[in-house]
Amino acid sequence: MKALVYTATQELQYRDEPDPVAAEQEVTVKVEASGICGSDMHAYHGHDERRIPPLILGHEAAGIVMDGRYAGQRMVINPLVTCGLCADCHAGRSNLCPSREIIGMRHAGAFAQYVTIAEKNLIAIPDGLDMIHASLMEPAAVSLHSIVLAEKVMHRPLSECSALVIGGGAIGLLAALFLAQKGTARIMLSETSASRRSTVEKVGCCDVFDPLGSSLPEAAGFDLVVDAVGSGATRRDASRYARQGGVITHIGLQDNEPGLDIRRLTLQEITFIGNYTYTHTDLQASLDAIARGALGSLDWVEARPLSEGAQAFKDIHTSSTEAPKIVLLP
Repeated sequence: MKALVYTATQELQYRDEPDPVAAEQEVTVKVEASGICGSDMHAYHGHDERRIPPLILGHEAAGIVMDGRYAGQRMVINPLVTCGLCADCHAGRSNLCPSREIIGMRHAGAFAQYVTIAEKNLIAIPDGLDMIHASLMEPAAVSLHSIVLAEKVMHRPLSECSALVIGGGAIGLLAALFLAQKGTARIMLSETSASRRSTVEKVGCCDVFDPLGSSLPEAAGFDLVVDAVGSGATRRDASRYARQGGVITHIGLQDNEPGLDIRRLTLQEITFIGNYTYTHTDLQASLDAIARGALGSLDWVEARPLSEGAQAFKDIHTSSTEAPKIVLLP
């Protein structure tokens, strides 16, 4: 099969690779669409010691099942492989499974013509939903999960609250879209890239500003802050913009630099929530939202052939694309 292989820092090769062989309780999926995630970029930059080249990256995938009881059916992949037996798995919190694994980390990923996955990790694609949009289920679930966790500890409903999203990539934009769908009273989004700000403005779900510019929101002005970047600088902004008694929900993993103002969080009773991936319920809810058009037209997604994947990574690296999400098509 053809695959896009991460071979070294900032190096990807489109080349022939052996077809994957499904293990017991696994099936083979013919990949039709696979999105580039921020974690794939993290590996590309050589910042993820868990992803050792040569490796096929990619975990945001939709395709056609080739064998097993779902053979011939269109499915989207839940890339989070868990034991299914531990206390967290039984409690519906499989994202906290001690033995959790995501394909494209140590197991070959979905930037290829074929990928193997446990049959239990398949979710049916609703009729009429195209593969490109179906592949957004995974990043959408990441965004939704962060908001669901925040809603559990917020003192008032989102319809009465103001929210700030930090980062205009796919996770941040999807978070803003979910917040809009939930009727959040006021939504702002912070993004340093002028091209991404332009894209988010066209979507029209929130107000946008440049955090490095001169026209900034008032400090301590937001009931909820969603940090979809996860850097020292964005944690500093999150600490600054969250109001007293507010909530910061932290998604991104760009770096581990200092920035979070623990003293302010303590004195102002600001809740900080770290969140990882999603539950099965989040995945299904996200796919349903995409299918019924609740997140809009999603015309900000760009599709490219897998054979042009190396250039797509370069364009994201150099901020040469306005698209918050690029989906590769084998």
